Amino acid sequence: MTIQLDGNSLTIKQVAQVLYHKETVEIDPQAWGRIADSRAVVERNVSEGNVIYGVTTGFGKFSDVVIPAADVEDLQLNLIRSHASGIGDPFSETVSRAMLLLRANALAKGYSGVRRETLQLLVDCLNEGVHPVIPSQGSLGASGDLAPLAHLALVLIGEGEAIYRGERMSGRQALDAAGLRPIRLKAKEGLALINGTQAMTAVGVVGYLEAAHLADFADRVAALTLESLRGIVDAFYPEAHAVRPYPEQQEVATRILSYVDGSQLTTRQGELRVQDAYSLRCIPQVHGAVRQVLNYVKEKLMIEMNAATDNPLIFSDTGHVISGGNFHGQPIAFAMDFLGIGMAEIANISERRIERLVNPQLNDLPPFLSPEPGLQSGLMITQYAAASLVSENKVLAHPASVDSIPSSANQEDHVSMGTIAARHAQQIIQNSRRVIAIEAICAAQAASVRGVQKLAPKTRELYQQIREVVPVIEKDRVFSTDIENLAAWVRDAVQNVNVELGSTVS
Repeated sequence: MTIQLDGNSLTIKQVAQVLYHKETVEIDPQAWGRIADSRAVVERNVSEGNVIYGVTTGFGKFSDVVIPAADVEDLQLNLIRSHASGIGDPFSETVSRAMLLLRANALAKGYSGVRRETLQLLVDCLNEGVHPVIPSQGSLGASGDLAPLAHLALVLIGEGEAIYRGERMSGRQALDAAGLRPIRLKAKEGLALINGTQAMTAVGVVGYLEAAHLADFADRVAALTLESLRGIVDAFYPEAHAVRPYPEQQEVATRILSYVDGSQLTTRQGELRVQDAYSLRCIPQVHGAVRQVLNYVKEKLMIEMNAATDNPLIFSDTGHVISGGNFHGQPIAFAMDFLGIGMAEIANISERRIERLVNPQLNDLPPFLSPEPGLQSGLMITQYAAASLVSENKVLAHPASVDSIPSSANQEDHVSMGTIAARHAQQIIQNSRRVIAIEAICAAQAASVRGVQKLAPKTRELYQQIREVVPVIEKDRVFSTDIENLAAWVRDAVQNVNVELGSTVS
């Protein structure tokens, strides 16, 4: 079913459907009236010669330079070309697609002053699979994601580059191949296309979807590890968590108990030991806290996805044109730093469980889960790899949002660095996915030593899923391939949003 964009009600689940299942979108019919009204305000002000930032003036420090009415179209074209100064590797097609969707939704609110044909081309590019090539570096995260969004806008005017059906080509070629025509920007439209937070928010939404799924997978893997180490289930009993009533902590404890229900490997308090190490006993507290982070991030993304982040904003009901600062990415910058910290920590505790699985001083399993200890090293070095990744995460988790460098001759003297925060969070998620994949490989190998038939039904199902990707280790082999294959399997599973992500996505 086609998703209607009205600028106010887009959900993360709908974003996932558009990104991963190529669900088509259209502008809500009731939104077109608001869009036309705001456009009329722009055209009236231009015809009357009124001074409006970015419409009849220059940009940034040039805001005091008045532009003649005859030059307002050239002003917008020059803006897009000059601001397309992005650098570095391009964002993924998924992020590019998300940027198209989120910018279209923002313009559909009716506060941006764009024409119908400009917004429609954004929607058409999304539906036809014309994905602008957008460099991932170069945004300060205030005045919007100017450089990334300028590269998006280039394709709409038939310039820049795009990916169409897997092939990289010029923006004009991509439009032609899709049966679309470029637009000629009118007053305000270039600024309306690039003055927003859609790069950081797009990376953030994609990162959130991946992180939410990874958090669910981490719970399942932790349960398998708990069994493989003959962990104590008492610490997960409801009464222990009722007296510290964080809903997310309680949710994780309940999930772990359900996963190990029917296990012949888990133990009770005092049976083998009085209590487990923190990396086992505190799974609900740590994984639950990560879910608190995800809930915070989701809340901010939901607001930002349905926000007007232009400057100036056009209010057709009053005729007011207000220069403000909704383009400033500070809320998303904080959220992305928080997301990175949360996902770094879920990897941190996972690495400690990996150590307990492979260290013969901490368990009664074969040293390093080796099939022939001494002659074969087994999974020894996978723990090194996990330790390397969690250490890298600690560097990446340094908050980008506390930094600011003035720009535009000090007119724009405080910026958010939100897109850097989002990119770092995305890298942390990728690293953490590999760490948890390593834990899954180690836990599965330990389970094969203990006896797969002794696993609980749900963890046995997970074991079989892992084994479809990573065979039982009977002798040393190149484990890098196993890690990457399992991490890719986890990453790709995020596309099954309706099945896998459950309550974390709405």
